[in-house]
Amino acid sequence: MTDASSMKIAILGTGANGSCVGADLTKAGLDVTLIDQWPAHVEAMKADGLDVTLPDEHLNIPVQAWHLCELAEHMPEFDVVFVACKAYDTRWLVQLIEPYLKEDGICVGLQNSMTHTIIAEIVGEKRTLGAVVELSSALFTPGIVTRNTKRSGTWFGFGDIDGTTSSRAELVRSIMANVAKADLVENIASAKWTKLVCNCMNRPIGLTGMRNAEAKELPGMNEIAMRLGQEAQAVGEAMGLEMQPIFGLSEDDFKKEGIAGKSDESLAKFRNTLLGHIGPVARTAAIHDFLKGRRTETGNISGLVVQKGKELGIPVPHNAAIIEIDRRIMAGELELDVSNFGLLKSMLTSLPNRGKG
Repeated sequence: MTDASSMKIAILGTGANGSCVGADLTKAGLDVTLIDQWPAHVEAMKADGLDVTLPDEHLNIPVQAWHLCELAEHMPEFDVVFVACKAYDTRWLVQLIEPYLKEDGICVGLQNSMTHTIIAEIVGEKRTLGAVVELSSALFTPGIVTRNTKRSGTWFGFGDIDGTTSSRAELVRSIMANVAKADLVENIASAKWTKLVCNCMNRPIGLTGMRNAEAKELPGMNEIAMRLGQEAQAVGEAMGLEMQPIFGLSEDDFKKEGIAGKSDESLAKFRNTLLGHIGPVARTAAIHDFLKGRRTETGNISGLVVQKGKELGIPVPHNAAIIEIDRRIMAGELELDVSNFGLLKSMLTSLPNRGKG
């Protein structure tokens, strides 16, 4: 495979995060095509490019954008495809793009949840690279994006799903260094599950409609977040997945504070690091989805914990309660409001204080 300057790159799914990545890679002079299923957003990008506001920078950059249907028209051959759609859209979109991925191409899921396994089923393990994503952004108006994380507070980890470290992983890392701090990760499955644990811990915030910094201070929020993390961590351990340093942290960062990898202190460290990088004014992606009347990824996050917990015989009542309230908001039975956190607490009051697991 050649160097990145001569490669054709696709961003498949140009919501907020995909748009941020596409803008930065285009700015770096790479041959990038942004492909999306939201017609108005694609048309805005075609007409006016992307407008991206970071905490410390503003970008207005022309980009090459296609509707999904234009794949058949252009018949491209991509060297690298970054999949940045919602986790629940992974299978059909990767099936759509697979004929346009070169035989020696790379497909990378820049997503939450364990989507690398789905991608590998479709394009094969040799063409799949796993990724852990720490990037917060928002997109409500076509073509206009707010990026909450500075480049210094944005992090990606990449790794081969068989646990090796290949030249293609280094190539992808070098490409994404134009967007954020990017590292190679040896155990990508464990690293992705670690991010899923962190996402589970912040699911209650997504039920309130509040900004992260405000919701974090609600009475009982930190305790419930810890319970959610403990359940997800226990399920991961039963699956053979160990917590890994992510978000640019290292083992030394934990050792300096005397924190063991499996401890409650490590869960708090991960959560506080993530919220710190995102910043005080941001709101979680689930809130954006609720406001847009769209499906959230909670089923692919807490829902995956519930599914695997059931298979393994591990009780995960806190994550199950999150799933139920999320369902009721999407169904229109509940408004997006801070009162949902009170409902969550009331649903959990009858549970024994059993601690971890």
